[in-house]
Amino acid sequence: MLITSSWGNRKTFKMIPIATDSVYNEAIFDLDSKVLALISKEKKESMHMVAKLNEFGDVSRLKIGKRDNGKDYSEERKTLETFYEYYVETETEIQEFIDLVAVNAESFNYTQYFEAAAEPAPASNLITSL
Repeated sequence: MLITSSWGNRKTFKMIPIATDSVYNEAIFDLDSKVLALISKEKKESMHMVAKLNEFGDVSRLKIGKRDNGKDYSEERKTLETFYEYYVETETEIQEFIDLVAVNAESFNYTQYFEAAAEPAPASNLITSL
């Protein structure tokens, strides 16, 4: 089912399952990249860098400042179970997918968000001089 949602501080659309046999947990349209991101119910194991925790469960901060990657905390590589993600990138394929899957595809005006994504971001207040 298509629903109105938010991505950051902007309105977008999301797809949510309404049946237990759905193969996706959710889908959300990213306004900036104009991509429909699908999050599957299927999981995989993959390696990720995560913050190292102390004995109290708090992030273990470094005493020497920041590392080369800009982080001021220790990290460790862990195997995590994550959901498969799929990205539908063209407007035509997004529409085909929605028409195939969404029960309210005909009554929900999701194409308005394709046009909204084309709007430029607000200009910065930063003043630069040469």
